[in-house]
Amino acid sequence: MDVALLRTFVTVHRAGSFTRAAALLGLSQPAVTSQIRTLERQLGRPLFLRQARGVTPTTIGDELAHKAAPHLDALVEIAETELDEHATPRTLHLAGPPEFTAERALPALAELTGDDGQGLALRASFGNADEALEGLAAGHHDLAITTARPRGALLTATPLCDEEHILVASPRWTSCLDPGELRRMSARVLEDFPVVEVHESLPFVARYWASVFDSRPAASGTVVVPDLRAVLACAATGAGLAVLPRYLCAPALERGDVVALHEPAVPPLRTYFLVVRTGTMAMPHIARAHEWLLRAAANWS
Repeated sequence: MDVALLRTFVTVHRAGSFTRAAALLGLSQPAVTSQIRTLERQLGRPLFLRQARGVTPTTIGDELAHKAAPHLDALVEIAETELDEHATPRTLHLAGPPEFTAERALPALAELTGDDGQGLALRASFGNADEALEGLAAGHHDLAITTARPRGALLTATPLCDEEHILVASPRWTSCLDPGELRRMSARVLEDFPVVEVHESLPFVARYWASVFDSRPAASGTVVVPDLRAVLACAATGAGLAVLPRYLCAPALERGDVVALHEPAVPPLRTYFLVVRTGTMAMPHIARAHEWLLRAAANWS
């Protein structure tokens, strides 16, 4: 059986689409369709059911993928390891949210680009979870950091770390509250506070209110800016309250630029995932970056 046909088959199986598989393989869609039909004729059985959106594997298709994929991944690993040892530095294309990528991921991965970095070059793109996952699925990125766990067989996600969210504001806002209100912090106490957020829908504030106060925020955004670092800067000047990752505002809290308005017993958390295309962990530079980020995350607080 032709290994090239099996490679195309496994790619289609993981992608769930001839079109997406063609993009990942660098082939035309008719070429992919022809290869799958050739393999189906050789086996005498259909491997996929064609649907309006993509394809679904038959039972035989699932069985063949289960048997063939590990061996194909092993061949890729052998070839890539040989290439990694003799070629110019390999380039890792990373995608993720701007603040977390800039503050956490890039400083960790930058250690792999030095003299003892085993030949890793780094390119980064910023975007939301949908953009990062779409780019990864299309082959534009090698590794994505997202707050959404992808569905389907094409992408594989590994939990990276949990991010604690904290309600902060400039110290001058605490002067508006008496000690009793601070101790009994509630959504009602905060309903007249202006809000600084990354989007008109108030995603961080709304998530915090739902988790901590079991309610929705009454206020609208006074300042809306699509970067959490800018949200922190605006909150520190007194523009309003904000909900931010603790790692991002910890230095400002230590300096007294902002204060925590509330410290719930169970703070809201958001999980980050490391996502790769299934099978690409056979490539040493992707596996190295993946492992490096997991080890770095173990020391993040």
